[in-house]
Amino acid sequence: MTSATNASKRGVIFSGMRPTGLLHLGNYIGALQNWVALQDEYDCIYCAVDIHALTTVESRADAAGIQSNIEDMVLDWLAAGIDPERSIVFVQSHVPEVMTLHTLLSMVTPLGWLMRVPTFKEKVRQMDETEETVNYGLVGYPVLQTADIILYKADTVPVGQDQIPHIELSREIARRFNNFFGDTFPEPQVKLTEAPLLVGLDGQAKMSKSLDNHLDLAATPEDTARRVMTAFTDPQRATRNIPGRPEVCNVYSMHRMFTPPNAVNAVYDECTTAARGCVDCKRQLAASINAFLEPLRERRREYQARPEYVREILHEGGKRARNIAARTIEEVYEKMGLTQP
Repeated sequence: MTSATNASKRGVIFSGMRPTGLLHLGNYIGALQNWVALQDEYDCIYCAVDIHALTTVESRADAAGIQSNIEDMVLDWLAAGIDPERSIVFVQSHVPEVMTLHTLLSMVTPLGWLMRVPTFKEKVRQMDETEETVNYGLVGYPVLQTADIILYKADTVPVGQDQIPHIELSREIARRFNNFFGDTFPEPQVKLTEAPLLVGLDGQAKMSKSLDNHLDLAATPEDTARRVMTAFTDPQRATRNIPGRPEVCNVYSMHRMFTPPNAVNAVYDECTTAARGCVDCKRQLAASINAFLEPLRERRREYQARPEYVREILHEGGKRARNIAARTIEEVYEKMGLTQP
């Protein structure tokens, strides 16, 4: 079993996901398949960030649903190929040292840095709040995110282009701590995730659960087919006899990801000559997506039949993560002149 420790000769990856329940195809294409591949090159630490999820809960019922969401999400991780023998897989709140480090990092992080984060302003707008009424957890989100990463001395974080400013802020916080108290943390580097954009079924935006334009990884083949049939196609192809324009059709863009190349060529030719209609095109896409997902779904069913095994993975992952975290906090206390209890 590979241990993600400072002594490792490989780089250390940290990445996390908010437990919002079942993952969708966009999550897989955009992040999860990359997480699986990174296990061959790095010591990987993958975290269900349930404390982060608390920043946007609006009721006790919302909070109570986080635990079942964690299990659903981790099942998707394991089914996709995350290997708990090679990677540390755990729940954020199972390592309370992260809250300790979050508090200590707060002492060196200027408020102005946090208030300028673009996603903070966007979240405030989405929640219909003001900067005066929004909870502190949302303001301090980047500090907790930094604690997540540097607690394990992770040196690399896989992100998309839009997340680069977040990691740059984590680098600045780590740098500021190091300047105050001595060299303690590596400044995490960005590893850009090269993944094609998977547009949602509405053809208007990235696939997202909140927009209900997604396809769940764990959905039944029948449900997947039903939802694919609602997908938007070329808006100018009002009737079957009008030739289509694959280059502007979202269904065709998904064919290019999930349908075998020789069949994609046929899709293109038959669409542009009106030899096939959009309904037939969607049926073929649904079959392609279901074929692509069936191995993952089969593995998921196997893990789902062993719920105690999944909980054991999270328990053992939490223990491994705490071993690293405890050493880091001991070092931080010493650097800051604090007395260990």
